[in-house]
Amino acid sequence: MSIRILPENEIKQAAHSFENPPLLFANPKNLYFRRAKRLRDLAQNNPFADYLEFAANLVEVQLDLLENKPIANYTEKLTACIEHSQGEKPLNAKNFKRSDEWRELLLALLEKFKPYANDNVLPTIEWLEKAANSELDKLADDLLNERYELVGADKAVFLWAALSLYWTQLAQQLPRNTRTEVGERHTCPVCDSAPIASVIHFGNTQGLRYLHCSLCESEWHMTRSQCSNCDQSGKLDYWSLESVEAPVKAESCGDCGSYLKVMYQEKDPHVEPIADDLATLFLDAEMEQKDFARSGINPFLFQVE
Repeated sequence: MSIRILPENEIKQAAHSFENPPLLFANPKNLYFRRAKRLRDLAQNNPFADYLEFAANLVEVQLDLLENKPIANYTEKLTACIEHSQGEKPLNAKNFKRSDEWRELLLALLEKFKPYANDNVLPTIEWLEKAANSELDKLADDLLNERYELVGADKAVFLWAALSLYWTQLAQQLPRNTRTEVGERHTCPVCDSAPIASVIHFGNTQGLRYLHCSLCESEWHMTRSQCSNCDQSGKLDYWSLESVEAPVKAESCGDCGSYLKVMYQEKDPHVEPIADDLATLFLDAEMEQKDFARSGINPFLFQVE
């Protein structure tokens, strides 16, 4: 799946159709605000409270930088990129040429996060601050190309926070008369990154499933009761640690041996992909015991095995 700019006649047709919106762009300010609040709410009486608070602090720094240190305007460049992409994903994280701004965001993020950092975190911050530009770019390349073991989980969380803030702002500059092209749906049609989780919407998109991107925060539609990793539907099961009405479940696939969490807004309108994923780590442990492998990633939980 990729995206393209719709010509005017198709825009008018789409406006009068009942087609499900295939691609939803984030509202970053609202997203970071809701995410930080949800993390703090879930931290109460949670065994992972300290880490949820850590994540909330980092998300609030992202919000601060979004408002006070926005990236430059690349709208014209990105529009041309889509027009000449020939079906490629325009912000493909594996080959998109980043500007130096992502490193500027990283250094600003590290500086603003210092007041929240404890003795375990400060050495990582100081290492990243002293690293050469070439080292940081190499770590970013490894991270975006899923070579997590070459980065380390301690550095990855800060690097990804800056990269995601950069990519999310780039995605905001894409023309809004874009739509997804039919194709593989396992990764983001905007930046080709893995999803964090599925979200079953309510409101205007009631009952529809969208996968939430771990990098640019976009969401793309995918049919329910279909594995988000292999497209099969014959061996799907749903697991939860609570009742059948739990707002967060794991969707497992017996065909490919993977799982991805599903979050139901109708059962809890405040569910948020990163926050609720972190707050339900015991569910991940149960899925691993059942020999299912996670198909998505959480920017606060990089696997470095």
